[in-house]
Amino acid sequence: MKTHEINGIRPFSALIDACWREPYSLQRLLKDAIAGVTVGIIAIPLAMALAIASGVPPQYGLYTAAIAGIVIAVSGGSRYSVSGPTAAFVVILFPVSQQFGLSGLLIATMLSGVFLLIMGLARLGRLIEYIPLSVTLGFTSGIAITIATMQVKDFFGLQLAEVPENYIGKVNALLHALPTLDYGDTLIGAVTLVVLLLWPKLGLRIPGHLPALLAGTAVMAILAQFDHQVATIGSRFSFELADGSQGQGIPPILPQWLLPWHLPAGDGKPTELSWQLLSALLPAAFSMAMLGAIESLLCAVVLDGMTGKKHHSNAELIGQGAGNIIAPFFGGITATAAIARSAANVRAGATSPVSAIIHSLMVLLSLLMLAPWLSYLPLAAMASLLLLVAWNMSEAHKVVYLLRRAPKDDILVMLLCMSLTVLFDMVIAITVGIVLASLLFMRRIARMTRLSELSAEDGRLVLRVNGPLFFAAAERVFNDLLVRGENYHTIVLQWDAVPVLDAGGLNALQRYIDALPAEKQLVITDIPFQPLKTLARARMKPIDGKLHFYPTLPEALTALNAQ
Repeated sequence: MKTHEINGIRPFSALIDACWREPYSLQRLLKDAIAGVTVGIIAIPLAMALAIASGVPPQYGLYTAAIAGIVIAVSGGSRYSVSGPTAAFVVILFPVSQQFGLSGLLIATMLSGVFLLIMGLARLGRLIEYIPLSVTLGFTSGIAITIATMQVKDFFGLQLAEVPENYIGKVNALLHALPTLDYGDTLIGAVTLVVLLLWPKLGLRIPGHLPALLAGTAVMAILAQFDHQVATIGSRFSFELADGSQGQGIPPILPQWLLPWHLPAGDGKPTELSWQLLSALLPAAFSMAMLGAIESLLCAVVLDGMTGKKHHSNAELIGQGAGNIIAPFFGGITATAAIARSAANVRAGATSPVSAIIHSLMVLLSLLMLAPWLSYLPLAAMASLLLLVAWNMSEAHKVVYLLRRAPKDDILVMLLCMSLTVLFDMVIAITVGIVLASLLFMRRIARMTRLSELSAEDGRLVLRVNGPLFFAAAERVFNDLLVRGENYHTIVLQWDAVPVLDAGGLNALQRYIDALPAEKQLVITDIPFQPLKTLARARMKPIDGKLHFYPTLPEALTALNAQ
């Protein structure tokens, strides 16, 4: 057992491995600092945009990137992951914030952290391997479609009295609001999006988020010269400090300690912390935890492929849980590892979790030094950022590849997950997707189990069973055997290609034996370890004149010839 291992789990494993077990030099610190600043530049506008999309003021996105980013970097199991608010959570967080307010959202975040902590302590980190690609592609693409749809309002400056909860209602409301399109917002959004798309082609190391926002703000300044005002962070959001002073945009202060249940609820009234409230938030909290676990572990796997290092999945879940439990006490909403920011972290030269910590410190610094300037950012430009995030999240190239090359079963699962995510929610989509994918997979495996005839002479039929004898295949196999063995008095089954025998297969075998006429006998040979163990556990013994077991087929044939 390693020195910092607890019950097989390695808390703080990424930080210890990267900064303690390996020599940490000034040169590595410089690389981490460059990477941290680079990712910080990306994270600042994204954190604000994602907070707005989640239905809360932009500063809470910055609080999330700052506090959860540090906690998870220190306690997690992936040395290159950068955590903060992510686009995947928007479809879950927005309804919660609308119904329960910021208070309910922060409480739900804490509950999700508890779920993540339990998952890590229960060592469920490896279960991510059992979620099929068709399911993950389906729900991430569905989330991307939903996020992109939510940005249409701010991108075009549409005026909506209210936004319906269901997707069809949203689309219908947006279509009816098209006559209210504001050319100023549209121009700002278009310019920002064009810069975002073209900037990577320049080959510069500076992330395109900052130049794109500057371009959008410049267009806003030009429009202001013609007395055309557009919506900005400062015009939409306001704040009130502890001393009673008020302001527009983002408060220029560091995150303050607070108790989430002391904040107002969705109706503006004081929150009443009760079992009823917790029960109402539990489904959303569980959804946040499941999505956080999936996204953080997928991110860690992607980073492993980029760097050749290995993450510690259970420690990563514990770190994500700790971050989501602690961050709400400073106003942080739900956080998880962000794949795009983490990949940028690696490309910028990061060597340890120190880069993620520096990224969070950069976000904190922006609160103190840049808050007044951030308030001038136009909402149409922020919408453009999220449109690009949604496009990248959709992984359209993988979807197209799967549609062209994958089996029909996988295509069906992906399209169903995508549709359910858009029309209902992610939990329904993942649940139905996994169940359907499992059933289709079992059908596929069951079809692989078949009987191959080796010989048929002198009233003796010798068959080889190829494939697992489990509940989905065994019934069909033994029914087929009843028909094929009708004219033979001895049935010999070679099981060397039977890797698995489960309770369903055992039951089908027992019923076949019971259905054998008195003058017939069954011989089974070459039984592998797992089926042999199952037969022994069931205490299935030879029956004189009816059921016999032999180690090998030649031995069985020799014994039968001697009869």
